[in-house]
Amino acid sequence: MPRLCGALADTDGSVHFELDFGRDELGISYVDVRATGSLSVTCQRTLEPFDLPVTVDTRLGLIRQEREEAGLPPDCEPLLVAEDGRLNPVDVIEDELLLALPLIPINPDSSLPDEAISQEPETSGEGQSENPFAVLRELKK
Repeated sequence: MPRLCGALADTDGSVHFELDFGRDELGISYVDVRATGSLSVTCQRTLEPFDLPVTVDTRLGLIRQEREEAGLPPDCEPLLVAEDGRLNPVDVIEDELLLALPLIPINPDSSLPDEAISQEPETSGEGQSENPFAVLRELKK
């Protein structure tokens, strides 16, 4: 899974997955994808790696042409398959794990550095900041 490995801080670990193929009552082919595991990502607050628990549980409707997407039930995400109907399970799992990753991973146990917390905003000598529109108020008079 080279695309997934490129998004991770460390490639050690494992993910457990299940793929269940079937047809629904309308005859639409689908695959249920379930995966659980822990992926090592870099916290964007502290820039330290942490293990992010990931759970995937989704149903993908198998379609061969984009126009078939309109016929899928609302609980199905479309998955475009090749004309020969073959599907690479590793690619499906990798796609779903990539979609489960947050855009900006932040470790919930992390906190801001003390330097960022202790800085106080600068104020004018009077203890209050000047109103930037005070000059306009004077012009209006």
